[in-house]
Amino acid sequence: MPIATPEVYNEMLDRAKAGKFAYPAINVTSSQTLNAALRGFAEAESDGIVQISTGGAEFLGGQYSKDMVTGAVALAEYAHILAEKYPVNIALHTDHCPKDKLDGYVRPLIAVSEERVKAGRNPLFQSHMWDGSAETLADNLEIAQELLERTRAAKIILEVEITPTGGEEDGVSHEINDSLYTTVEDAIRTAEALGLGEKGRYLLAASFGNVHGVYKPGNVVLRPDLLKELNDGVAAKFGKASPFDFVFHGGSGSTEQEILTALENGVVKMNLDTDTQYAFTRPVAAHMFQNYDGVLKVDGEVGNKKAYDPRTWGKLAEASMAARVVEATQNLRSAGNKIK
Repeated sequence: MPIATPEVYNEMLDRAKAGKFAYPAINVTSSQTLNAALRGFAEAESDGIVQISTGGAEFLGGQYSKDMVTGAVALAEYAHILAEKYPVNIALHTDHCPKDKLDGYVRPLIAVSEERVKAGRNPLFQSHMWDGSAETLADNLEIAQELLERTRAAKIILEVEITPTGGEEDGVSHEINDSLYTTVEDAIRTAEALGLGEKGRYLLAASFGNVHGVYKPGNVVLRPDLLKELNDGVAAKFGKASPFDFVFHGGSGSTEQEILTALENGVVKMNLDTDTQYAFTRPVAAHMFQNYDGVLKVDGEVGNKKAYDPRTWGKLAEASMAARVVEATQNLRSAGNKIK
């Protein structure tokens, strides 16, 4: 199937919310990790989301120029071609983009899709994230309003983060403290500014103790039950049941019960990066250690070309990451739930 059209992406999200499951959103940084994500979704018979962060896009742009827009566009165009060979629907998304990178990342990418839509084509990406969690909520929502108007016209869904996610990702960091919990007042102000669909569809990354990366048990206190309080508080004021489509950030390392509670309370997308990074790298490390005398030209020997051929260890990395994607679809109950 081709990359999801705007209509298919909306249907994916609607089905997830109604069925109380969520799509893994897998961060990719290369054609290899893209292949691994697509393979995992296909093997699980799950539709899914592939996303590129600012750091991932810079890496994709090559270390000579480090151009984020070029990197993101190049992989997205590649994905549009590659995804046609996979029997699942895939949406393309850009991950965390703070204020100082909007003009160098999300705004130019929206412009690319605006031109495509004007020409009668579908947008390049299906959704973009604006991470205004480091700004005041007023400034955050003011920028979100501007972006939402543009994404709506370009048939793109906007993701907004209204309060911080702890830890660090691509240079955006927040302390692990009590500010990691969105309040009902925050949610109401968001609904007042962005509407509840009539101004354009958006995904809401609310904070319930989320932290990027993986921490030892006890260091992070997740409260996925808070999402129900946010939905109920906004529903009581605006008269729309279950108004938000929530995103679970910092999903790596979460317990099964935390995930299930989040699904019951409206999460339709869960970001996964740290766990898949490790799954990709682990077999590569094993290969290098186990075949060190083939990978390296030790003591004047010639090594073993088959051992250091990137395809040899690259296939191992792809298979391992794909298996972790399958596991994620099972945890999030999207496995076997692809649109027929």
